[in-house]
Amino acid sequence: MADQSQPAQPQPAQGQQPQQPVFTIERIYLKDLSIENPGAPRSFLAQESPQVELGLQTRAEQIEEGLFESVLTVTVTAKVQDRTLFLVEAAQAGLFQIRGIPTADLQPVLGVHCPNILFPFARETIANAVNRAGFPPVNLAPINFEALYQQQLAQMQAQQAAGAPRPN
Repeated sequence: MADQSQPAQPQPAQGQQPQQPVFTIERIYLKDLSIENPGAPRSFLAQESPQVELGLQTRAEQIEEGLFESVLTVTVTAKVQDRTLFLVEAAQAGLFQIRGIPTADLQPVLGVHCPNILFPFARETIANAVNRAGFPPVNLAPINFEALYQQQLAQMQAQQAAGAPRPN
């Protein structure tokens, strides 16, 4: 019979447990919600379809060892010509326990995975707030946070290259 043993794994120092990666959602919460409906009730009489603009911002900070807050801020503005029909801004946040992940991999986790988890909650909050303001709900399309993260990295690298002194 063939030997089916596993290859030897490096053993942790005596008294230590191996450090397994940990990623858990501790809490998801709405940090801030703002809605403006400046033209009501006249804005409800508009016959034209509004132009809807979407703004996204993400940030993350370490709260304590292994505990991070990630905040996804979504801003939706609807305008007809130069008049604002409504403006909604929601800051959806999450508290995440992240341990045992190499430092080089931490930024992609905070910049891609956490916003991906938060987005459905922010999307629902935006749709409900717009509906409560008297307008049909705005249903945001899915967002590729990995592509946005890669774009941000490319922009930062381009800025660093432009700011670096050129060799003679």
